[in-house]
Amino acid sequence: MNLTRFLLVVSLVAFVSPAGAQSKPQYDIYAVRYATLPDFPVAELVAGADPARKLDIAMMVWLVRGNGRNILVDSGFYHEHFFKEWKVKDFVKPSDALKPLGLKPQDITDVIITHMHWDHADGVDLFPNARVWIQKEELEYHAGEAWQSKDTSDGIDAEDVLTLVKLNTQGKVGLVNGDTQEILPGITCYTGGRHTYASQFVGVNTGAGTVVLASDNMYLYENLEKHVPIAATLDAPSNLRAQDRMKQMAATPALIIPGHDPAVMTKFPSRGAGIVKIE
Repeated sequence: MNLTRFLLVVSLVAFVSPAGAQSKPQYDIYAVRYATLPDFPVAELVAGADPARKLDIAMMVWLVRGNGRNILVDSGFYHEHFFKEWKVKDFVKPSDALKPLGLKPQDITDVIITHMHWDHADGVDLFPNARVWIQKEELEYHAGEAWQSKDTSDGIDAEDVLTLVKLNTQGKVGLVNGDTQEILPGITCYTGGRHTYASQFVGVNTGAGTVVLASDNMYLYENLEKHVPIAATLDAPSNLRAQDRMKQMAATPALIIPGHDPAVMTKFPSRGAGIVKIE
């Protein structure tokens, strides 16, 4: 009798476990290139790189679709003063760049802000129905202490901060409280890259396994391939540990997606001008 019960339990576990493993939704991911910054110094992306090297870097957002949601990872930029400060080519407003995928700005349900730099957070107000997700410490720091010194507010636009604060007062912001937080089924935020005070990267469950959207915690494939930290980090050893962790998390290293590498647009199948599907 005991043997019979044991075999029954084993068979139930074998039957139930696969279903449990597949219970989280699987998403489709698209990289959407909305602009280019030409002749960008690689030494500002890859620590120790030749100062003479230049690269036309891709300005991207990432669309995550599935489970009844259209989730944008980062929001790009669009306000006029950035075009006076930076040489920008091939610009399409991030909300318009989604049109080939059949989406209007109001269709975006969520925006995950990986960090507060202008080229990732400025477009957050383009998506009126979205719930915004950002690390609690990232918003608190850049709404307060960061402005005590120009050194700690570099790359942060004051109006972007005020926009996030206003959205928070309207109940539209979800504050992510630290590392390994599953904010939506199959979508988890991780910290440790230390690009900014509390920058985060995102793991997404897909049919190919976990895709890691590194954003600026890994600027280029070169960072990963040469095991070199990003040039703009508050903690280089922590950044390398985060990259090592990404390798453990992702289904394959090819599914770790850097924040500004134009090679993303050639490594994956095209789904329209400036759009590739991560698979």
